[in-house]
Amino acid sequence: MKDLYYDTVIAGCGVGGLYTALHLPADQKILMLSKGGIESCDSMLAQGGICVLLNEADYGAYFEDTMRAGHYENRKESVEIMIRNSREVINHLISLGVRFERNADGSLAYTKEGAHSKPRICFHKDITGKEITTTLLANVRKLSNVSIMEYTEMTDILSENGECAGILAKTEEERIAVHAKDTVLATGGIGGLYRHSTNYPLLTGDACRIAKNHNILLEHMDYVQIHPTCLYSEKPGRRFLISESARGEGAILLNHRGERFVNELLPRDVVTEAIHAEMEKEHAEYEYLSFENVPKEVVCGHFPNIYQKCLDEGYDILKEPVPIAPAQHYFMGGISVDSNSKTSMEHLYAVGETSCNGVHGKNRLASNSLLESLVFAKRAAQSISI
Repeated sequence: MKDLYYDTVIAGCGVGGLYTALHLPADQKILMLSKGGIESCDSMLAQGGICVLLNEADYGAYFEDTMRAGHYENRKESVEIMIRNSREVINHLISLGVRFERNADGSLAYTKEGAHSKPRICFHKDITGKEITTTLLANVRKLSNVSIMEYTEMTDILSENGECAGILAKTEEERIAVHAKDTVLATGGIGGLYRHSTNYPLLTGDACRIAKNHNILLEHMDYVQIHPTCLYSEKPGRRFLISESARGEGAILLNHRGERFVNELLPRDVVTEAIHAEMEKEHAEYEYLSFENVPKEVVCGHFPNIYQKCLDEGYDILKEPVPIAPAQHYFMGGISVDSNSKTSMEHLYAVGETSCNGVHGKNRLASNSLLESLVFAKRAAQSISI
């Protein structure tokens, strides 16, 4: 067993972990662990974008959209914190180098997704998550006080007198005990436990399993979101998600008779149920998503990655509908945390999809995930810094 000593150890290198590291004091010695390669995090996969409060007049609508999508099971305090801090986060991302799409006059361009009452989503083509994550990673790599260990899997947490004292981990060569004053769990979701998921297979809910073993409070472990529109494939492995913003820009759902059967801009869980019902009615394994109402310049400019992926699979979305089926996508439950991302164990924090701060309720509103991760990662860092 190799012993390492740090002020803070962060398990996970997605946006939650990276943003936490960026906001910790420069005089702290910080270690970040990545279970696989550093790019194997779901933050890299987010397509649609990141929400922002447009202005004060938009607050009520944004709040209601989030609550309604979450079936009013959301923690209101967390929703307010997320929305009120959204503009500050967007401005900070821009200052770090994130290239959000702009209008001709230089103002931010906004797109719309299902269950949003108006366009309020900042985006970079259809690879917003990759743009944000790579930018954050580049800024973290500039910090001399932060070290990153890839292909290092957390196996347990260290505890002393009921308080968290670090992490146990392993690589192919050795086992490691990382002793730290504060520990942050940012290991992502649970998609690797499912046969069909948009997540990387290595995301297997490690932090939640470990937390349960230590009697750390968990919350809403049955709140799992299924994304309605994933590219249908009989191949094994991760499913390719077709962003909800495609439907926000006019893409429609069709059955095998070429008929629309649902309002495409309803919340994800409602659209998913409608697709499943149609599949059962038709005894089919998929339905179709058509871009016939989306202008070619929007498809090529806003959705170049989706267009190319579908081409690679033999579908030209400019000429034909593409087969889609729902797949596991996001986990609204997780390790229960307060508004500062503190768990029920002292000196242990959880951020991002690993945590449950109640923002999403029973069903997540589109493009709230990146924002929630960033807002509450910063709050974790601020709490640790006190």
